[in-house]
Amino acid sequence: MEKIIIDGGVKLKGEVPVSGAKNAALPIMAASILSPGQSSIANIPQLRDITTMGDLLTRLGIGFQAEGGRVSLNTENISSVEAQYDLVRTMRASVLVLGPLLARMGEAIISLPGGCAIGARPINLHVMGLNKMGAEITLSEGYIKVRAKRLKGANIYFDIPTVTGTENIMMAAALADGVTVIENAACEPEVVDLADALISMGAEIQGAGTNVIKIKGKDSLRPLDYKIIPDRIEAGTFVVAAGITRGEVRIKDCNSGHMDAVIDKLSQAGVKIDQEKDALTVKGPDMLKPVDIRTTPYPGFPTDMQAQFMALMAVSHGTSLITENIFENRFMHVAEMRRMGADIKVEGATATVRGGKALKGAPVMATDLRASASLVLAGLAAEGTTVIDRVYHLDRGYQRIEEKLKPLGAKITRVK
Repeated sequence: MEKIIIDGGVKLKGEVPVSGAKNAALPIMAASILSPGQSSIANIPQLRDITTMGDLLTRLGIGFQAEGGRVSLNTENISSVEAQYDLVRTMRASVLVLGPLLARMGEAIISLPGGCAIGARPINLHVMGLNKMGAEITLSEGYIKVRAKRLKGANIYFDIPTVTGTENIMMAAALADGVTVIENAACEPEVVDLADALISMGAEIQGAGTNVIKIKGKDSLRPLDYKIIPDRIEAGTFVVAAGITRGEVRIKDCNSGHMDAVIDKLSQAGVKIDQEKDALTVKGPDMLKPVDIRTTPYPGFPTDMQAQFMALMAVSHGTSLITENIFENRFMHVAEMRRMGADIKVEGATATVRGGKALKGAPVMATDLRASASLVLAGLAAEGTTVIDRVYHLDRGYQRIEEKLKPLGAKITRVK
């Protein structure tokens, strides 16, 4: 098992690139199932979750090759329609093959995801939507079995916005008979990117990025040739890294238009951010101000930036309130930050963060992907040495983050 060791207290300075968005890459890879032939997707991050999705697609009989930042997928012959538990349990995004498999092959067998470290994320809304489109659904031995000769367009209303639910229904509807309308749809940039990818395949989609999406089904689609968007969460993490170390960093290859809520809150905290079309120049202040946040679906403050922002507030001068409205168990990083001297008290869905104390390096343990990133940020700001265990969580969403931080001056190493 690998660990990351950080000697903190260095002001970061320089330029860092942002990789492609993991949460856009995974559904777009799944979308390749919709059309037989050779698909190509560019700007793919080199991450553990991408490898897992590649393994899943390979088991379905799809030819998968990854080289640099591009993947090639040969979807001519699909030999299986089953997503097995051993892969679904390691990456819940595996459920994204449900919609495209059903639409193209007429059936899909998907393992129920089971528990999740940051809270329950059921797929009942996915199933409800497909059922409205005419799918027959059975549950047996922990697997959902879905069948339909051809799906039919339907009006689908989600009780709560669901990103993967919106994506699954959108992919299924692309080959359905008639028009599908998704109401209370997720508005995230990754949903828009999937819609754009589907449109490049010949799909007819309107309203992506709003809470009502209309899809007119087609008899067939062409293979993918597409470049995905930059990762807004990785970019946000680097913005916090500059702010928390009082450094000055230019973050390139990003889309600042996807980060309005994060940029607004960091600006309120005193972080100076100059925006360009595809870059941000960030300068951390001598004294960070406390800022309250509440996580909400896009375009609100993203839950995937909550832990990183908490690390920033732990070294601010004053008290801030952080309310988590998306996942019920997403404060597991709090106990580890306390080991580093952070003054944080959790009551229900709200954490009270009293800043003003210097963080101290300590041995800590990552519990999930974004918690891992928050501990890296805390370690960069802390006095002394921080040792982070279980960094395999980090590798699910950040492409060798230590190799991107080192050129900025960070004293960070990965060891066995």
